[in-house]
Amino acid sequence: MSIDSQNMGRRSWLGLSSFSLAGVAAPWLLNKDGLLAADANAALEKPELESVLHDLLPKSPPRESQAKAMISMWMYGGPSQIDLFDPKPELVKRHGETFKGKLKWDNAAQASREIMGPLWKFNTYGQCGMELSEKLPFLGSIADEITLIRSMQTGSNNHVPSTRSMTTGKPVNGRPVLGSWLIQALGSASQDLPAFVALTDPRGLPQQGNENWSQGKLPSIYQGTMVRSSEPRIFNLDSPKHLRGETRTAQLELLHKFNREHADRHPGENELEARLASYGLAARMQGAAREAFDISGESKETRRMYGIDEDKTRNYGTRCLIARRLVERGVRFVQIFAAGQNWDHHGSIKTSLPDRCAEVDKPAAALVRDLQQRGLLDSTIVHWGGEMGRLPVIQFRSGTSNRDAVGRDHNTYGFTQWVAGGGFRKGYIHGETDEFSHYAVKDVVHHYDWLATLLHQFGLDHRALTFRSGPGEIRLVEEEHARVVRELLA
Repeated sequence: MSIDSQNMGRRSWLGLSSFSLAGVAAPWLLNKDGLLAADANAALEKPELESVLHDLLPKSPPRESQAKAMISMWMYGGPSQIDLFDPKPELVKRHGETFKGKLKWDNAAQASREIMGPLWKFNTYGQCGMELSEKLPFLGSIADEITLIRSMQTGSNNHVPSTRSMTTGKPVNGRPVLGSWLIQALGSASQDLPAFVALTDPRGLPQQGNENWSQGKLPSIYQGTMVRSSEPRIFNLDSPKHLRGETRTAQLELLHKFNREHADRHPGENELEARLASYGLAARMQGAAREAFDISGESKETRRMYGIDEDKTRNYGTRCLIARRLVERGVRFVQIFAAGQNWDHHGSIKTSLPDRCAEVDKPAAALVRDLQQRGLLDSTIVHWGGEMGRLPVIQFRSGTSNRDAVGRDHNTYGFTQWVAGGGFRKGYIHGETDEFSHYAVKDVVHHYDWLATLLHQFGLDHRALTFRSGPGEIRLVEEEHARVVRELLA
């Protein structure tokens, strides 16, 4: 059947075609030579008097930056700072006594005031003398490379609002996450891979699913790309077999002609240009993504370092290694997720917490060492943490008197995370909680301070990074009193 392009529009053509948008993508649709990256400085300072071009081409930050990329290992659920990061002699001394201070439980029906000290001992690691749980020996081996922040706060005492606070700046739905802001402001060094990648767990998506990599009110081109833990890691990369070869080439050429004619008839429709750019990315990903996700060429030594030869660490180690490969190839932001909220230890913390540590401790430390060996750590922020910590008292699960099944309730008023690379200090402990590891009382780092500090390391000003949405503007960091925590920086 012959097709007369003079008498057929692009909608008609797509209507007759049985393949997906990913399948019809062509590399030349990006029109790279014709799209100039916007000046990030001008975009931040000038009002939007005309349509703004939305693309993923690399852009220079307004000022000198230390970080070029970020890998965030997101421990959804709330790792217990009491048992892992924040040793308190008073908790050990008063184990089993009644807590007399103020507490805010998430689940009052299962609450108690019985103090529960750390369940495992702490060891001293590195020349810096950092105290960490015996359950994190591999993290201990890189203690001299990390900043340990013991004074995090969000003030939202539940998983969803606290996660939103840490990743979008506010505890409300519909806002862009950090990764989307970064690629909106800076684009990506890679035009063959997604700029923002979410690596998910084989046991399931994280709590709130794709909200975790949502672009919110930013254009859809800035949404994160979810990557599965097994093949096919990204759906619809390949065209159907009957459309490959010369047939596909002819179809792509004709579709390209329709798209360009349509764009030429509607000058100034920058969203259309952005859509064409995304089609081009999809086409180039067919080869580049497959190569980036293929770790078979990595050395035995590297694979062993990440724990890929061990059942317990194989999956998380594989995802950490893929994250390094993506950053190495120019991807701006990678986030590695847990399933559900599997660090949420309301019960059975005695058995569940060691399991979580055993899965991630070796791969996480390997990621830092690997980036360092390759000269990438100085320009890559590596983050490990979740949205909250835990309380210093026992939570009894309903229907059981088994004390081995107890856990800890939520605590967003004083918890811990660590960060390495990207211009952060090495072998440094920041902040303190009270004697019960409950409230942060010294050098507090609020979620908005944390986000402002990350943007600063990328050469961005949290007060100036804005996006016009309807009649107003949105920002990642909207608190006027937010500050860059310079004490964390080298």
